[in-house]
Amino acid sequence: MATGTDQVVGLGLVAVSLIIFTYYTTWVILLPFIDSQHVIHKYFLPRAYAVAIPLAAGLLLLLFVGVFITYVMLKNQVTKKAQ
Repeated sequence: MATGTDQVVGLGLVAVSLIIFTYYTTWVILLPFIDSQHVIHKYFLPRAYAVAIPLAAGLLLLLFVGVFITYVMLKNQVTKKAQ
């Protein structure tokens, strides 16, 4: 059973994810249909970042996974040689 702290952290992560999803969806899907002079445009980055930010995040994720797999494989090789 999850402790109270785990539940609060989980709820916080879900809330942050929902906020990011709502912001990104509004930015990418709804904003192009709103007049460019509207005041709402000042709360969003330029549209070029809508592609650049997820691309950079995906590349960082792939890099992290690759480094982690390399680390685990090298650690296993060192352990096997020590035995």
